Amino acid sequence: GNKIKADPEKVKEFRASFAKMADIYCSDAFGTAHRAHSSMVGEGFDIKCSGNLMSKELDAFAKVLDTPAKPVLAILGGAKVSDKIQLIMNLLDKVDKMIVGGGMAYTFLKVNGGMKIGTSLYDEEGAKIVPEIMEKAQKLGVDIILPVDFTISSKFGEDGEIKSATKETGIPDGFMGLDCGPKSIEMNAQAVAASKTIIWNG
Repeated sequence: GNKIKADPEKVKEFRASFAKMADIYCSDAFGTAHRAHSSMVGEGFDIKCSGNLMSKELDAFAKVLDTPAKPVLAILGGAKVSDKIQLIMNLLDKVDKMIVGGGMAYTFLKVNGGMKIGTSLYDEEGAKIVPEIMEKAQKLGVDIILPVDFTISSKFGEDGEIKSATKETGIPDGFMGLDCGPKSIEMNAQAVAASKTIIWNG
């Protein structure tokens, strides 16, 4: 269907209508708290608070981020490095190891070692910050774990030609990396088993 951009005035009016329904806004939806949706921001309420579930989740986060059992492992996925720059930089101060997976792993692999990545996801904006991320990790002694082998396909779908590839061979033109391979899975499993605290995002 067609996309319609919301009229800012209509959004304001819609949000104001919520404030007429109650005196206090209580957010208890931790899983969607990062979204600036009308029902999530509590605009127009003089009194805002968090519910029991939100408080529990924030307490758990504080424990993990402020006084974690060591060693600490972060597992990061997702498509773009640029979406997670702040998260990555902050986590580097707190973790011992970081597994970088998902689509953004190909950006790291291309920038770090010039690996051929075929038509795999590549984040041009994120690529500019990868050297800075790696420099900070090295300075702090954080081990960045990247995949070393891959399941690749000629297309994103069930009817693509599926092959295997390694970091050494790279991913040929016309193919994209869709998952990590058995060696990477084993490497990730060892990192997980050796950790006392795990933070997983994406």
